[in-house]
Amino acid sequence: MTAAVWSIDPRTGKQREHVADEATAEEVDDTVRAAHAAREALADRPARAALLRTAADLLEASREYVIEAADAETALGPGRLNGELARTCHQLRAFAGIVDEGAFLDVMIDHADPGAQPVPRPDLRRYKVPLGVVAVYAAGNFPLAFSVPGGDTASALAAGCPVVVKAHPDHPATSELCASVLRRAAAACGLPEAVVGLVHGFRAGVDLVEHPLVAAAGFTGSVRGGRALFDAAAARPVPIPFHGELGSLNPVVVTRAAAAERGGTIGAGLAGSVTLGAGQFCVKPGLVLAPSGEDGDRLVGALTDELSDSTESVMLDSRMREAFVAGVRDRLQLPGVESPVTPGQSGETAVSAGFLSVRAARLADTGHDLLFEECFGPVTVVARYEDDDEIAAVLARLPGNLTATLHVAEEEDSGAGSRLLARLTPLAGRVVVNGWPTGVAVAPAQHHGGPYPAATSTSTSVGSTAIERWQRPVAFQNTPAALLPPELREDNPLGLPRRVDGRPER
Repeated sequence: MTAAVWSIDPRTGKQREHVADEATAEEVDDTVRAAHAAREALADRPARAALLRTAADLLEASREYVIEAADAETALGPGRLNGELARTCHQLRAFAGIVDEGAFLDVMIDHADPGAQPVPRPDLRRYKVPLGVVAVYAAGNFPLAFSVPGGDTASALAAGCPVVVKAHPDHPATSELCASVLRRAAAACGLPEAVVGLVHGFRAGVDLVEHPLVAAAGFTGSVRGGRALFDAAAARPVPIPFHGELGSLNPVVVTRAAAAERGGTIGAGLAGSVTLGAGQFCVKPGLVLAPSGEDGDRLVGALTDELSDSTESVMLDSRMREAFVAGVRDRLQLPGVESPVTPGQSGETAVSAGFLSVRAARLADTGHDLLFEECFGPVTVVARYEDDDEIAAVLARLPGNLTATLHVAEEEDSGAGSRLLARLTPLAGRVVVNGWPTGVAVAPAQHHGGPYPAATSTSTSVGSTAIERWQRPVAFQNTPAALLPPELREDNPLGLPRRVDGRPER
């Protein structure tokens, strides 16, 4: 008999009747093997593109039911969820376009050159092939865009890889509904429904990453959970790529000139970024270096006013709420840490937003290491600095991040601004200037990742290059034309963009 999987009502904190059963090892094995058997069907690029577009169409047609299920399980609200559904469908259609174009195959042809120096060159033809079955671990804070129909699934299918998703326990019903939509899309396009599989349960997640037919994994979640799966992926007899997004502090530096120019505006913007989605975005700014003195005081004053007037919010589940309350409490016990607006639990189920304050010089003390860790929820830490040396000392202690933000004045000294930007760049995968990191645009140039522990690889999980995670290059040397795959034939029957003898072919 399988163990029941329960979802927790975020509005009441109570368990609901189970909507899915935890997958046994045998069920995980069956699901992975069915996905593995579907690989050949996904080799058809037009069918893959059609699958992605049909999935987007069917999700939109099922909008009412998808939003209702997701809101019941996450309390994120119809407004936020409708926006997330639009983003999810945009991702699916964007990857369909990438599949149509074919540049992701990275075709390169170098013709034989017997006279090449220092040695003769053989005929070489290179392109990228799909890795195989991809395990996707759904995120709790994005039940659509980073879950069953999300970016990892879309990019893996676009690459030609079947997907088995490990559902997040906070939204099992939404996961089942979305998986059924994707399977219907596959069937409508003449593809096996097994190109998208779904399993539930903690043990199923471990069984999945250890399965010998799983070729790669994508994860969005906590440092603890992600690191455990990353280690399991590396410890396999045949290790596999594990592309994990684990957690991020997302530092912000506000120069003195910026605080003098628009401290109140920056403070208000910071409040909006910290409270967006109840502070449950992976790119929430968690540590802000603001100057001491009157200009910094105006920034802090605006932040205080905005957070004091902010409405309470409901987090994704009771466990996250308890972790948030405990995290704030533990940080307030550190010497010199104050709470101008104290965040914490509000009533039985909600939380209130706030921020903590500390002198930046305190952060040189290893006893304050906790302030360098992410606290998931509507809270940030404002560290007041005296000079540039204190900024440099704090930045030198920071781990890897998804984002780093710099606020400078319009007439900022370019040398000073460049030096700060140079310090921030090694810390993050995305550097934001005079803006806020919340809101990750889905665009080809986007990079959503960063140095560890923000991510376990140098790849992005958002944008067109996310597809590269699920491919590997293969070169064919001196291969007879009749044996070459169509992607590499001289006459280019598929009309693919490619580089021939080092130059783009037009």
